[in-house]
Amino acid sequence: MREIRVRFAPSPTGPLHIGGARSALFNWLMARRYGGKFIVRIEDTDLERSSKESEKNILSSLRWLGLDWDEGVDVGGPNGPYRQTERLPLYERYARQLLESGWAYPCYCTEEELTAQRQAQLAAGEMVRYAGRCRSLTPQERVRLEREGRRPALRFKVPEDRVITVRDRVRGEVSFDCAGMGDFIIVKSDGIPTYNFAVVVDDHLMGITHVVRAEEHLSNTPRQVLLYEALGWEVPEFAHISLILGKDRAKMSKRHGATSIDQYRERGYLPEALVNFLALLGWSPGTEEEVLTVEQLKAQFSLERVTKSPAVFDLEKLNWLNGYYIRHSPVERIAELALPYLRRAGYAPGEEKLRLVVAVARNYVEYLAQIPQYVDVFFNDPGYDDPEAREVLAQEQVPRVLGALRDKLAGTGEVADAAAAKELLKKLPKDLGLGGKKVYLPLRVALTGKTKGPELHDLLPVLGKEGTLARLAKAEAAIGITD
Repeated sequence: MREIRVRFAPSPTGPLHIGGARSALFNWLMARRYGGKFIVRIEDTDLERSSKESEKNILSSLRWLGLDWDEGVDVGGPNGPYRQTERLPLYERYARQLLESGWAYPCYCTEEELTAQRQAQLAAGEMVRYAGRCRSLTPQERVRLEREGRRPALRFKVPEDRVITVRDRVRGEVSFDCAGMGDFIIVKSDGIPTYNFAVVVDDHLMGITHVVRAEEHLSNTPRQVLLYEALGWEVPEFAHISLILGKDRAKMSKRHGATSIDQYRERGYLPEALVNFLALLGWSPGTEEEVLTVEQLKAQFSLERVTKSPAVFDLEKLNWLNGYYIRHSPVERIAELALPYLRRAGYAPGEEKLRLVVAVARNYVEYLAQIPQYVDVFFNDPGYDDPEAREVLAQEQVPRVLGALRDKLAGTGEVADAAAAKELLKKLPKDLGLGGKKVYLPLRVALTGKTKGPELHDLLPVLGKEGTLARLAKAEAAIGITD
């Protein structure tokens, strides 16, 4: 079996999008599953929109997701350079080959002339395509046009009597009639190659065996097949993965949630959660499993289980997965990741308190940017201004309840952990002859000033014995109990 070589070739015109990340992941998983090579190159021939900032963002996002590459920008390799703007002499060489072999010809049509042609075709109800005006120019006509100052583009001569059939690994057999295609530009008048031409040259010279990319590129495939054939090169296998839609079945946009990997990273999503989620957008392991480690994904991924139906971006599912990974990761790691969010919110816990606070708060969050919402009870003394909280504290049994917990704490050492706190708390209702709600709700309000929040057995170890006693005293003062 030949070595599988796949690639991810983004245009650096913005941050790494969810769809691009999914394409990169599928290629990476395929390479890792079959012991192949994953190549990352940059398609930066859109000179107006490409930027180094976008390139840096894309590469950083790929690394954050854990997608390493065997060849490409930053790591090098035998098939470089890996940026298209550094490969212009290569494109020039193969453009000349197509020109000399009769597969390409110079086109002198101006943008205004092409626009007029399109409008005339639309008005006549005809298919919009290049009409071949420059296809049969004589040498004398070319000289005359060049003397007018026209700089030619280079067009590929499309055979009109061909039907191109592509056996796509995801979509099955797909056919395209060349009659409706029209001769297409392969090199623009400024000497910059177009996407369809450059990608063919790059994929061939880099030995790409499988082109796994988004469904929107399916329409480009027949042009690329023609270029492969005209240059005498082997055509790689194609696999076009489905679009990503929102839950309303519309093409994914900002209204469905964040669209770039950067945005999820900034909100405190974990890379392994995002990788797990992206893998399930259009691929299935063949079981009902939804939580899959990277190692499991590498062992199970195959194109045969990639569906051609659109994938639905379900933010609720992503949030559930991310929450799962937050709760099942080492607390030390989550504490380190959560610290910047806490600092921005004005909290500066020491190392031990940070670990204790995060160990509790992570049970309530879907992503780490939410953690500050759940930690104020650990850092700020409670106030009792909330009418619902004051109503609870006004219940007749409350002085007995507060005193019982104070006495329990006075007779014990430090409450070391949640298990010890549970043991201490569970005896209170029986000792007092009260139902659990009559005991635990007033204690929650006394310690936090709120009727909802962390479990009491999680709260006590973080507050510590002295901190808990101090809050009980404050609650007693609030309801008029004095020593």
